[in-house]
This record gives sequence, C-alpha cells and structure tokens, in this order.
Amino acid sequence: MSLADLVERGTVDEHGAKVLESLIASRASFLISGGTGAGKTTILNCLLGLIDSGQRTVIVEDSTELHPAHPQIVRLQSRQPNAEGAGAVPLRDLVRQALRMRPDRIVVGEVRGAEVLDLLIAFNTGHDGSAGTVHANSASDVPARLAALGLLANVDRLSIHALINSGLSVVVHVSRECGRRVIESINVLRVEPDGSSAFAPAWVRRCGVLEPGQAHDQWQRLIAQSLR
Repeated sequence: MSLADLVERGTVDEHGAKVLESLIASRASFLISGGTGAGKTTILNCLLGLIDSGQRTVIVEDSTELHPAHPQIVRLQSRQPNAEGAGAVPLRDLVRQALRMRPDRIVVGEVRGAEVLDLLIAFNTGHDGSAGTVHANSASDVPARLAALGLLANVDRLSIHALINSGLSVVVHVSRECGRRVIESINVLRVEPDGSSAFAPAWVRRCGVLEPGQAHDQWQRLIAQSLR
C-alpha cells in the first residue's frame, strides 16, 4: 500500500500523512509498535517506500513480508537449522552482517529476541533513519519491552536504556479500531532523570485525526534539527 492508500482507508488522515513524510525525510530512527495484527508491517512497508531513492536500505527478516516500492532494497532472511541441526542463520547474525553492506538504513522486520541489541547498536553507528517493529501494548511500554528482550542477549536494563537514549528517537504506535488498522500516536523519546527511557505523545489520534500531543514542541525541534 502507498501512503495515499492508508489515507483512503482511514489509517491516517492527510495531515498525519505529511507528519509521517517528515519523519522519513528527517532520518530519525524509529520503531513501529503495536499488538499482533495491528498493521505494524503494513505501515512500515509503506513508510519504507517514502525513503529517498538514493539511499540503500538493508531489510532483515525471519520471513519475507516487507516489499517496499523502492529501487535500492537488499533483503536478508534468517534460516532454521536442518534435520541434522546444521545450517542455521539466525536473525542476530544477519543484523551484524548488514552493518558490513554499506547501508544507509537498516530495517529489522520484527524485533523479538536478542537481535534487539544489534538493532540498537545499528541505531548508534551512523545509520540514521533505521527502523523496525516490536510488539507492545502502548508506546510507553516499548522501553520495558526492549529491556526484556535485551535480557535474552545478556544485557542489563540500564545498558539497553542507554542505547535507546542515544539512538532511538520516535515510536509510532498502531492499533485496531473497530476492525480498522489506525495510527494511534507518534511519540518522541524523553530521558528521565534516572537515565531511563520514556516516550511521550507528540501526535495523538482524536476523532480520526492526528492532533498535537503534550510533546509536540519536542517533535518540532527534532524535525527541525534533523532537516538542517
């Protein structure tokens, strides 16, 4: 689907579509969060199609789901071991290999395990505009979800939060509303006094329209700084 298709289906309003375009143009690193079947992959696929055609994007997935309309896409797919237990290519190894492929952006189709560490490291190695999806009930739950996944990589909570603070800027949260997939909020990173990560709503869906939220001023500063 294109961004126009999402507008037509009520996933996002026309002004919200322009907000998403500015997110991609700013090259801020982002995650799309939501529950199962909420439309995370569909919306990520659409947003990847907005990337400048001169930027090389490496997509890493367990199963091929992302097919963005973009001329410079490299796909890497993980592989399960065979009957003898050999030949496995885990997602985490592919994320590390993607760093060697001169990407402008790295995308992980779904972060569900120890590969969260490698994605957060990619966010912090100059690959601006990298992205992924993660299961979470709300944008405010994303830091706790990433910290829990970090334990699978034997990384403590404070270290995960430090990587989030220095590399991840935006969380787009999606949900199902009366059977329709919608963008519920767009949230920006806030670092708490104790060093932990939090995400505050910059745009919130009200009556079918994305309206400014409590962190709207921070969003404007983020976009203005990124587009300089």
